Amino acid sequence: MNQLEEIAKDIRKTIFKIAYHAGGGHMASAFSMTDIVVTLYFGNILKYDAKNPEWEERDRFILSKGHACYALYAVLAKTGYFEETEILNICKPGSVFGGHPKMHDIPGVEASTGALGHGLSFSIGMALAHKLDQKKNHFYVMLGDGECQEGSIWEGALSAPTLELDNLTVIIDHNKLQAMDKLENIVHMKPFVEKWKAFGWNVIEINGHDFKEIEAALRERKEKVPTVIVANTIKGKGISFMEEVPIWHYRMPNEEELSIVMKELGITREELNIK
Repeated sequence: MNQLEEIAKDIRKTIFKIAYHAGGGHMASAFSMTDIVVTLYFGNILKYDAKNPEWEERDRFILSKGHACYALYAVLAKTGYFEETEILNICKPGSVFGGHPKMHDIPGVEASTGALGHGLSFSIGMALAHKLDQKKNHFYVMLGDGECQEGSIWEGALSAPTLELDNLTVIIDHNKLQAMDKLENIVHMKPFVEKWKAFGWNVIEINGHDFKEIEAALRERKEKVPTVIVANTIKGKGISFMEEVPIWHYRMPNEEELSIVMKELGITREELNIK
Protein backbone atom coordinates (compact mmCIF):
# COMPACT_ATOMS: atom_id res chain seq x y z
CA MET A 1 0.00 0.00 0.00
CA ASN A 2 1.52 3.34 -1.06
CA GLN A 3 1.38 6.59 0.88
CA LEU A 4 -1.71 7.95 -0.86
CA GLU A 5 -3.58 4.69 -0.25
CA GLU A 6 -2.65 4.87 3.44
CA ILE A 7 -3.89 8.45 3.66
CA ALA A 8 -7.12 7.58 1.82
CA LYS A 9 -7.78 4.74 4.26
CA ASP A 10 -7.30 7.16 7.15
CA ILE A 11 -9.57 9.75 5.51
CA ARG A 12 -12.35 7.18 5.12
CA LYS A 13 -12.05 6.40 8.83
CA THR A 14 -12.42 10.08 9.64
CA ILE A 15 -15.40 10.43 7.30
CA PHE A 16 -17.22 7.71 9.17
CA LYS A 17 -16.28 9.17 12.56
CA ILE A 18 -17.71 12.53 11.46
CA ALA A 19 -20.94 10.86 10.31
CA TYR A 20 -21.19 8.84 13.50
CA HIS A 21 -20.80 11.92 15.71
CA ALA A 22 -23.19 13.92 13.53
CA GLY A 23 -25.77 11.15 13.56
CA GLY A 24 -26.00 11.14 9.77
CA GLY A 25 -24.49 12.37 6.54
CA HIS A 26 -23.75 11.56 2.93
CA MET A 27 -21.00 9.04 3.61
CA ALA A 28 -21.26 7.06 0.38
CA SER A 29 -20.87 10.21 -1.71
CA ALA A 30 -17.83 11.21 0.34
CA PHE A 31 -16.26 7.74 0.04
CA SER A 32 -16.51 7.74 -3.77
CA MET A 33 -14.48 10.96 -4.12
CA THR A 34 -11.94 10.25 -1.37
CA ASP A 35 -9.11 8.92 -3.54
CA ILE A 36 -9.37 11.90 -5.87
CA VAL A 37 -9.30 14.59 -3.21
CA VAL A 38 -6.49 12.79 -1.36
CA THR A 39 -4.39 12.81 -4.55
CA LEU A 40 -5.18 16.47 -5.12
CA TYR A 41 -4.07 17.57 -1.64
CA PHE A 42 -1.34 15.04 -0.85
CA GLY A 43 0.05 14.31 -4.33
CA ASN A 44 1.85 17.67 -4.67
CA ILE A 45 -0.73 18.96 -7.15
CA LEU A 46 -2.81 21.60 -5.37
CA LYS A 47 -0.87 24.68 -4.18
CA TYR A 48 -2.06 25.63 -0.69
CA ASP A 49 -0.81 26.76 2.69
CA ALA A 50 -2.82 25.48 5.63
CA LYS A 51 -1.11 28.04 7.89
CA ASN A 52 -2.16 30.86 5.55
CA PRO A 53 -5.57 29.91 4.06
CA GLU A 54 -5.88 33.28 2.25
CA TRP A 55 -2.52 32.98 0.48
CA GLU A 56 -3.08 34.79 -2.82
CA GLU A 57 -1.03 32.34 -4.90
CA ARG A 58 -2.99 29.30 -3.77
CA ASP A 59 -4.95 27.10 -6.13
CA ARG A 60 -8.65 26.60 -5.36
CA PHE A 61 -10.66 23.43 -4.88
CA ILE A 62 -14.43 23.95 -5.06
CA LEU A 63 -16.61 21.07 -3.93
CA SER A 64 -19.76 21.67 -5.95
CA LYS A 65 -21.34 18.44 -4.65
CA GLY A 66 -21.36 20.00 -1.21
CA HIS A 67 -23.30 17.20 0.45
CA ALA A 68 -20.07 15.12 0.28
CA CYS A 69 -18.28 17.66 2.49
CA TYR A 70 -17.20 15.09 5.10
CA ALA A 71 -14.40 14.07 2.72
CA LEU A 72 -13.31 17.69 2.38
CA TYR A 73 -13.47 18.28 6.15
CA ALA A 74 -11.37 15.17 6.80
CA VAL A 75 -8.73 16.19 4.25
CA LEU A 76 -8.55 19.79 5.48
CA ALA A 77 -8.07 18.55 9.05
CA LYS A 78 -5.27 16.21 8.00
CA THR A 79 -3.50 18.98 6.07
CA GLY A 80 -3.57 21.18 9.18
CA TYR A 81 -6.26 23.76 8.51
CA PHE A 82 -7.87 22.82 11.85
CA GLU A 83 -7.86 20.01 14.41
CA GLU A 84 -9.82 16.82 13.78
CA THR A 85 -11.50 17.25 17.17
CA GLU A 86 -13.25 20.33 15.78
CA ILE A 87 -15.08 18.41 13.07
CA LEU A 88 -16.22 15.79 15.56
CA ASN A 89 -18.42 18.52 17.05
CA ILE A 90 -20.24 18.77 13.72
CA CYS A 91 -23.88 19.89 13.85
CA LYS A 92 -23.53 20.79 17.53
CA PRO A 93 -24.40 24.25 18.91
CA GLY A 94 -21.53 26.65 18.27
CA SER A 95 -19.83 24.51 15.63
CA VAL A 96 -19.07 26.03 12.22
CA PHE A 97 -19.25 22.56 10.66
CA GLY A 98 -22.52 21.43 9.14
CA GLY A 99 -23.85 19.12 6.48
CA HIS A 100 -22.63 21.46 3.72
CA PRO A 101 -19.40 23.51 3.57
CA LYS A 102 -19.47 27.21 4.37
CA MET A 103 -16.81 29.62 3.14
CA HIS A 104 -15.32 32.27 5.46
CA ASP A 105 -16.35 30.25 8.54
CA ILE A 106 -14.27 27.14 7.72
CA PRO A 107 -10.58 27.59 6.79
CA GLY A 108 -9.79 26.04 3.41
CA VAL A 109 -13.38 26.06 2.14
CA GLU A 110 -13.45 28.17 -1.03
CA ALA A 111 -17.22 28.17 -1.72
CA SER A 112 -20.47 27.63 0.14
CA THR A 113 -22.08 24.77 -1.77
CA GLY A 114 -24.90 22.30 -1.49
CA ALA A 115 -27.53 23.69 -3.83
CA LEU A 116 -26.37 21.58 -6.77
CA GLY A 117 -25.45 23.06 -10.13
CA HIS A 118 -23.69 26.24 -8.98
CA GLY A 119 -20.09 25.21 -8.35
CA LEU A 120 -19.01 25.14 -11.98
CA SER A 121 -20.23 28.64 -12.83
CA PHE A 122 -18.78 29.93 -9.55
CA SER A 123 -15.41 28.42 -10.48
CA ILE A 124 -15.57 29.75 -14.03
CA GLY A 125 -16.05 33.27 -12.68
CA MET A 126 -13.02 33.01 -10.41
CA ALA A 127 -10.88 31.34 -13.10
CA LEU A 128 -11.76 34.06 -15.60
CA ALA A 129 -11.00 36.86 -13.14
CA HIS A 130 -7.58 35.39 -12.37
CA LYS A 131 -6.83 34.80 -16.04
CA LEU A 132 -7.66 38.41 -16.89
CA ASP A 133 -5.32 39.49 -14.11
CA GLN A 134 -2.64 37.18 -15.57
CA LYS A 135 -2.39 35.20 -12.35
CA LYS A 136 -1.16 31.59 -12.32
CA ASN A 137 -3.68 30.08 -9.88
CA HIS A 138 -5.42 26.90 -11.00
CA PHE A 139 -9.04 26.03 -10.20
CA TYR A 140 -10.36 22.53 -9.57
CA VAL A 141 -14.08 21.87 -9.17
CA MET A 142 -15.68 18.57 -8.18
CA LEU A 143 -19.11 17.79 -9.64
CA GLY A 144 -21.42 14.88 -9.00
CA ASP A 145 -22.72 13.04 -12.04
CA GLY A 146 -26.31 13.42 -10.84
CA GLU A 147 -25.57 17.12 -10.45
CA CYS A 148 -24.78 17.21 -14.17
CA GLN A 149 -28.51 16.87 -14.83
CA GLU A 150 -28.76 20.57 -13.86
CA GLY A 151 -29.05 22.98 -16.79
CA SER A 152 -26.65 25.43 -15.15
CA ILE A 153 -23.87 22.86 -15.48
CA TRP A 154 -24.26 22.83 -19.25
CA GLU A 155 -24.36 26.62 -19.44
CA GLY A 156 -20.99 26.59 -17.70
CA ALA A 157 -19.77 23.77 -19.91
CA LEU A 158 -20.48 25.95 -22.95
CA SER A 159 -18.85 29.04 -21.46
CA ALA A 160 -15.49 27.72 -20.23
CA PRO A 161 -14.12 26.63 -23.64
CA THR A 162 -15.34 29.90 -25.19
CA LEU A 163 -13.36 31.77 -22.52
CA GLU A 164 -10.30 29.52 -23.11
CA LEU A 165 -10.01 28.73 -19.40
CA ASP A 166 -6.97 26.48 -19.36
CA ASN A 167 -6.64 27.30 -15.65
CA LEU A 168 -9.77 25.25 -14.90
CA THR A 169 -10.04 21.51 -14.26
CA VAL A 170 -13.43 19.92 -13.66
CA ILE A 171 -13.55 16.54 -11.92
CA ILE A 172 -16.76 14.53 -12.23
CA ASP A 173 -17.37 11.89 -9.57
CA HIS A 174 -19.03 9.48 -11.98
CA ASN A 175 -20.36 6.84 -9.58
CA LYS A 176 -23.55 6.44 -11.66
CA LEU A 177 -25.86 6.83 -8.67
CA GLN A 178 -27.82 9.76 -7.30
CA ALA A 179 -30.06 10.30 -4.31
CA MET A 180 -32.87 7.90 -5.19
CA ASP A 181 -31.57 5.46 -7.79
CA LYS A 182 -29.15 4.82 -10.64
CA LEU A 183 -28.67 7.67 -13.11
CA GLU A 184 -29.97 5.56 -15.99
CA ASN A 185 -33.28 5.08 -14.17
CA ILE A 186 -33.81 8.82 -13.61
CA VAL A 187 -32.10 10.95 -16.27
CA HIS A 188 -29.26 9.04 -17.88
CA MET A 189 -26.17 10.93 -19.05
CA LYS A 190 -25.10 8.72 -21.96
CA PRO A 191 -22.97 9.33 -23.95
CA PHE A 192 -21.35 11.25 -21.10
CA VAL A 193 -17.75 11.59 -22.29
CA GLU A 194 -18.83 12.47 -25.82
CA LYS A 195 -21.07 15.28 -24.53
CA TRP A 196 -18.13 17.07 -22.93
CA LYS A 197 -15.95 16.55 -26.00
CA ALA A 198 -18.67 18.06 -28.18
CA PHE A 199 -18.70 21.13 -25.93
CA GLY A 200 -14.99 21.66 -26.63
CA TRP A 201 -13.31 20.35 -23.49
CA ASN A 202 -10.09 18.39 -23.09
CA VAL A 203 -11.69 15.18 -21.77
CA ILE A 204 -9.87 12.51 -19.76
CA GLU A 205 -11.67 9.37 -18.59
CA ILE A 206 -10.08 7.48 -15.69
CA ASN A 207 -10.56 4.94 -12.93
CA GLY A 208 -11.28 7.26 -10.01
CA HIS A 209 -9.70 4.83 -7.55
CA ASP A 210 -6.39 4.35 -9.39
CA PHE A 211 -3.96 6.82 -7.87
CA LYS A 212 -1.59 6.83 -10.86
CA GLU A 213 -4.43 7.58 -13.27
CA ILE A 214 -5.82 10.26 -10.96
CA GLU A 215 -2.47 12.01 -10.57
CA ALA A 216 -1.69 11.96 -14.30
CA ALA A 217 -5.12 13.39 -15.13
CA LEU A 218 -4.92 16.15 -12.51
CA ARG A 219 -1.55 17.26 -13.91
CA GLU A 220 -2.67 17.39 -17.55
CA ARG A 221 -3.07 20.80 -19.17
CA LYS A 222 -4.02 21.84 -22.70
CA GLU A 223 -3.35 25.39 -23.87
CA LYS A 224 -6.48 27.58 -24.12
CA VAL A 225 -8.77 24.60 -23.36
CA PRO A 226 -10.35 23.66 -20.00
CA THR A 227 -9.99 20.07 -18.83
CA VAL A 228 -12.67 17.73 -17.53
CA ILE A 229 -11.82 14.47 -15.81
CA VAL A 230 -14.59 11.87 -15.89
CA ALA A 231 -13.62 9.71 -12.94
CA ASN A 232 -15.41 6.36 -12.83
CA THR A 233 -15.91 5.65 -9.15
CA ILE A 234 -17.82 3.40 -6.77
CA LYS A 235 -20.31 5.07 -4.47
CA GLY A 236 -19.67 3.87 -0.94
CA LYS A 237 -16.12 2.75 -1.81
CA GLY A 238 -14.45 1.06 1.15
CA ILE A 239 -17.52 -0.38 2.87
CA SER A 240 -18.58 -3.67 1.30
CA PHE A 241 -22.33 -3.42 1.88
CA MET A 242 -22.51 0.25 0.88
CA GLU A 243 -20.81 -0.06 -2.50
CA GLU A 244 -23.16 0.72 -5.41
CA VAL A 245 -26.29 0.43 -3.23
CA PRO A 246 -28.62 3.45 -3.65
CA ILE A 247 -30.13 3.36 -0.14
CA TRP A 248 -26.79 4.43 1.32
CA HIS A 249 -27.02 7.93 -0.14
CA TYR A 250 -28.06 9.05 3.35
CA ARG A 251 -28.37 6.35 5.98
CA MET A 252 -26.57 5.23 9.15
CA PRO A 253 -25.60 1.60 9.87
CA ASN A 254 -27.50 -0.49 12.39
CA GLU A 255 -25.62 -2.40 15.12
CA GLU A 256 -24.80 -5.37 12.89
CA GLU A 257 -23.67 -3.14 10.03
CA LEU A 258 -21.65 -0.97 12.40
CA SER A 259 -19.48 -3.93 13.41
CA ILE A 260 -18.71 -4.55 9.72
CA VAL A 261 -17.80 -0.88 9.18
CA MET A 262 -15.47 -0.92 12.18
CA LYS A 263 -13.75 -4.05 10.94
CA GLU A 264 -13.38 -2.91 7.33
CA LEU A 265 -12.16 0.59 8.21
CA GLY A 266 -10.14 -0.46 11.24
CA ILE A 267 -12.04 1.77 13.68
CA THR A 268 -12.03 0.97 17.39
CA ARG A 269 -14.86 1.42 19.87
CA GLU A 270 -12.72 4.01 21.66
CA GLU A 271 -12.47 6.12 18.50
CA LEU A 272 -16.27 6.23 18.34
CA ASN A 273 -16.61 6.73 22.11
CA ILE A 274 -18.60 3.50 22.38
CA LYS A 275 -18.54 2.08 25.90
